[in-house]
Amino acid sequence: MARILIIEDEAAIRRVLVKILSEENQGYEVFEAEDGLAGMEIIKKEDFDLVLCDIKMPKMDGVEVLEAVKKIKPEIPMVMISGHGDLDTAVNTMRLGAFDYISKPPDLNRLLNTVRIALDRKELVVENTLLKKKVSKNYEMVGESPEIGRIKEMIEKVAPTEARVLITGPNGTGKELVAHWLHQKSERSNGPMIEVNCAAIPSELIESELFGHVKGAFTSANKDRAGKFEAANGGTIFLDEVGDMSLSAQAKVLRALQENKVQRVGSDRDIKVDVRVITATNKDLKKEIEEGRFREDLYHRLAVILIKVPSLNDRREDIPLLVEYFTKKIANDHGTTQKKFAAKAIKLLQEYDWTGNIRELRNVVERLIILGGKEISEEDVKLFASK
Repeated sequence: MARILIIEDEAAIRRVLVKILSEENQGYEVFEAEDGLAGMEIIKKEDFDLVLCDIKMPKMDGVEVLEAVKKIKPEIPMVMISGHGDLDTAVNTMRLGAFDYISKPPDLNRLLNTVRIALDRKELVVENTLLKKKVSKNYEMVGESPEIGRIKEMIEKVAPTEARVLITGPNGTGKELVAHWLHQKSERSNGPMIEVNCAAIPSELIESELFGHVKGAFTSANKDRAGKFEAANGGTIFLDEVGDMSLSAQAKVLRALQENKVQRVGSDRDIKVDVRVITATNKDLKKEIEEGRFREDLYHRLAVILIKVPSLNDRREDIPLLVEYFTKKIANDHGTTQKKFAAKAIKLLQEYDWTGNIRELRNVVERLIILGGKEISEEDVKLFASK
């Protein structure tokens, strides 16, 4: 059950808001505070999924409350309540991190729609934050080859900027690692990083996944749902395998980049978003453009910075370090003693044709650890790492 706090000094308005939300069939648990100071005391002690806050209040106004909440609990979405004379201030609060604002007297549909959208995005952001904490240790970039050195240098230069980055390279080379490094070294690192594998989502669902949908937009749309662009607000969205995206979705992504706005499927309401877009593909997008499968205007928007990730065959000198890294990680994951690889075994692995790149090497190392001897020998590699 979502917990909502209403901070409003006008008792009549506060009662209306409490009544509307308490009677909403979503079953919200609603709390109230009569001014900004009282609201902040409650926020410090309790956890909330959403705060509705008036702008003009005695003791502590809504802008001050917004700034204070963003410092101590930045994950809570704030919806500001504005009178007719507060509209300019309400718009300015969006720049300070407010999710949205509603005008007095509150319109029932507008209020409920804003609350649902804010709660949907909060849920997605929390899920992503938890996932990020679990997997961040897995995104290490292992290697000392000149190719990897150049990529690391590029990341150091590009990450602090807002420039969009297109990452290219064959499957299994670690393009997602580059994307995570770009995010973690950026000014947006405290915000969410939302990943979307465009190749894994059916073309008829990709727009709903990216931009969300409203209830009834299509047969299985049983409730309003926020999209990945909304979930990534204030952070980064990583569109993996962007070359597999439908032309229709490409047009909407282009609009989102141009106007910093999205529309949910089935809705004509604009939702402002502030995201950095990082994309990756194993396709030749210039060839895709020539054959009419990718928009040239979108390509130029996405490819402000190009980072090419080399194949494993082009960085064979990194294989010993990668084998050591995977061996240690697999031992930790399985709770077993770390095995050693003989020098001749490593040398033989360096001579293989790694068409599946780092992903294939990782699988082979795990197979050798399971099936090989106490020390992985050259014979083990010949027996168990053969194509």
